[in-house]
Amino acid sequence: MLNPLLKRIAIIGPESTGKSTLAQQLADYYNTTWVPEYAREYLAKIDREYDYEDVLKIAQGQLGNENRLALFAENYLFVDTELIINKVWCEFKWHTCHQWILDRLMDHHYDLYLLTYFDLPWQYDPLRENPHIREELFEIYRNQLEIYGANYRIVKGIGEERLLNARSLIESALG
Repeated sequence: MLNPLLKRIAIIGPESTGKSTLAQQLADYYNTTWVPEYAREYLAKIDREYDYEDVLKIAQGQLGNENRLALFAENYLFVDTELIINKVWCEFKWHTCHQWILDRLMDHHYDLYLLTYFDLPWQYDPLRENPHIREELFEIYRNQLEIYGANYRIVKGIGEERLLNARSLIESALG
């Protein structure tokens, strides 16, 4: 049964800014569940370049996993990547976005967004595409959070400092 007091915290940001690591570390610290980035799982299964329709499937899979894993969460649910990233990616790459994603953005709530800053060194990964535009993408994500009136904080720091900063931001934003 879903905990009615559950706080959903989405972690978003440019590629290679520690979202997955941070989500897992926070879930471990708060003894709860986290939702991995579904895009990684999805892209590992297809044997071709992803396309516009794949982004919709990724968004649907991400939200489905989030809703399923929320049943097991205690107090907090940490979500590695959410629909704003899918929206930005559609608009950045194809200059349009699926209506399904836009509709879910209007009705799906997070208590807090942690926007990861691009102060971590870029780490190569075959699924990553944009090492030279992380600052631009960071500003696009920040702008989207402002447009949606989201409660968000920016997470900075290297290593343990990043985790401590994130925990401090959570405590100050959600008590």
